[in-house]
This record gives sequence, structure tokens and C-alpha cells, in this order.
Amino acid sequence: MAIVAVIPARYASTRLPGKPLLSETGRPLIRHVVESARAARSLQRIVVATDDERILEAVHAFGGEAMMTRDDHATGTDRVAEVASRIPEARIIVNVQGDEPEIAGETIDRLVALLERDPEAPMATLATPIRDESVYRDPSCVKVVCSHRDRALYFSRSPIPCHRDGLAASGTLPIALLHLGLYAYRREFLLSIGGLPPSSLESSEKLEQLRVLQAGHPIAIGVVDEPGVGIDTPEDYRRFVDRWRTREH
Repeated sequence: MAIVAVIPARYASTRLPGKPLLSETGRPLIRHVVESARAARSLQRIVVATDDERILEAVHAFGGEAMMTRDDHATGTDRVAEVASRIPEARIIVNVQGDEPEIAGETIDRLVALLERDPEAPMATLATPIRDESVYRDPSCVKVVCSHRDRALYFSRSPIPCHRDGLAASGTLPIALLHLGLYAYRREFLLSIGGLPPSSLESSEKLEQLRVLQAGHPIAIGVVDEPGVGIDTPEDYRRFVDRWRTREH
């Protein structure tokens, strides 16, 4: 039974249209993501999931594997699930974000190992310590609090856990973790997520993983110190290109 990475990639993007095909490095961004994922020893297969022929052709051009999906998916998870439904031999599906070209193979391997060590958890994800108060208070940065069993208790855009007495004079943050958008699922559970009951928490926070928690399913959490950097804006991409050129030269 295979462990398969699925990378959702859409051409449309509010802040950065055509993001997967940006090619200032001489390679499309989606190729950087695929090549980074190939460094993961745990993966037997990597598939790009897209609703755009241009991305499909770009992936095939560099020898990658891609599948066309419907264009009406509400979330990247739905797109990943459609591809997973076509790979019956998969045991674990890893959802690798299509805008993280510097994701470390070791990070993917750690996530897969986390899920394999916890047979009761149907899915797993990663988090990293928050060291900047602005990140802690930013609603676009999702926080997670965990149990002593390394299971998610709650995800929120609010600063959690709340430090009732305020931050220490040193500015030290409370125990706070930033959620990272990398997931591993047992395939059958991934295919069932769309059928879970509607979640009031998901609707309030606009976080689809809360549908899983509110339905009573555990989510395993692993903590990493060096997360990948997502590409959300033109400036993010320029910084990535600069880092890439520095490494190459």
C-alpha cells in the first residue's frame, strides 16, 4: 500500500494569479514544489491535482505526474480527495501545499511517521512554535493548542491560549503554536470528510479542520522548528527567487 503526496494547484489566485506557473527561476513554481517533495523518503508517488490545462501541461513537461480535477471544489482538501479516490492502492495521502517550494523532505517524512505511530488518529498535521507576538495576534495566522497526547484540542484565528495576565515584561509568548498547512490522511478517512456533519465551528473560524474535531475525530499534531515558507504575494515570490538564486550561485 503506497504513501502518496497530492499537491493541489490552481491557476486562479486573488493575490497572485497564475502562481503555480511563475518561472523567474527558469522553472515553474509547481516544479520546485514537486522536486522538494521528491526528497521525502516516505513517498512512493507524487501527483499534482489541478483544474487547469496549463498547469497539467507544465507538470508533464518536466516529467511530473498530474491529474485534472473538477473546477468547482470549495477547498484544496476536496481536490485532493478527488485524486485520492482514483488511487485505490494508496494507504496514506499527504496534502502538500502547492505554494511551498522549500518544503523539506524530512518534514514530510516526519508527518508520515507521526500518523503511522498513532493508529487511532485518522489524520495528522504540523505546527511550529510562535516567537513573534504579531503572528500570535494575526487572525490570518492559525493557532493550535494540543493535549499531552499531542492531539489537537482546538484551532483558531484568535490568539490561543489566552495569557490572562498579559505577556511577561520580556515579551515572552505563552505556549503558542502556529498551525502549518501540511496534512497526512488515512485514505478512507479523507474520502469520508465531505460527508461529515456541517460544523458551526468551521463556519465561524473558516477552518475546515474544525469539522473533523467537532465530529469527534482526533488530529495528531507534530511540532517542527523550521517550517517551509508559503508564497502568497508577489513579494513572497520575489524573496523566494532571491533565496533560490543565492543557493544556486
